[in-house]
Amino acid sequence: MPGLLGKKIGMTSVFSADGKNVPCTVIEAGPCVVTQVKTSEKDGYEAIQVGFQEKKEKHTSKPEAGHFKAAGVAPLRHLVEFKDFEEKFNLGDKITVEMFEADTFVDVIGTSKGKGHQGVVKRHGFGGVGQTTHGQHNRLRAPGSLGASSYPSRVFKGMRMAGRTGGDQVTVQNLQVLKVIPEHNLLLIKGSVPGAKGSIVIINK
Repeated sequence: MPGLLGKKIGMTSVFSADGKNVPCTVIEAGPCVVTQVKTSEKDGYEAIQVGFQEKKEKHTSKPEAGHFKAAGVAPLRHLVEFKDFEEKFNLGDKITVEMFEADTFVDVIGTSKGKGHQGVVKRHGFGGVGQTTHGQHNRLRAPGSLGASSYPSRVFKGMRMAGRTGGDQVTVQNLQVLKVIPEHNLLLIKGSVPGAKGSIVIINK
């Protein structure tokens, strides 16, 4: 599906037509530059590769530099492919936030905030084991038993345990576009979007 790359600016709130205060996320969407046009004859499928945020040439590898030079564009930091664009694009064309309209719905893909190593209560929502009375003092947030004691004498794969939390790709579907501000390349999307401020997100139409 068609879309754009963007940067999460932060959250704010706006008033709707009926006077309700609606929380929303501000995203700087584009402008994105077309760096490659893939065709079914050459690549086996049709897609458009777009780039976002320019970077210095000294931070660009030689293969990347050749790729951008062939497209006739400056080196870009982030590259993503999109399919099913209705319009035909050529190398170097810019895609702006104007492709979105207010009161439409989008899917947003981002990387959730990393929480580091966490226990089972925070990571999986465990309620804790045991009572807090009768001298019990250090087992409240423990996971409890991990399996049988004799057979099969191992912990099954997939057991919910403590570990690294966050930092995963998350997709939030059907978020409403409240407002489009093309002069500043901004999208106001209702609700929250995964990721920290300044993180890169993919907005699918």
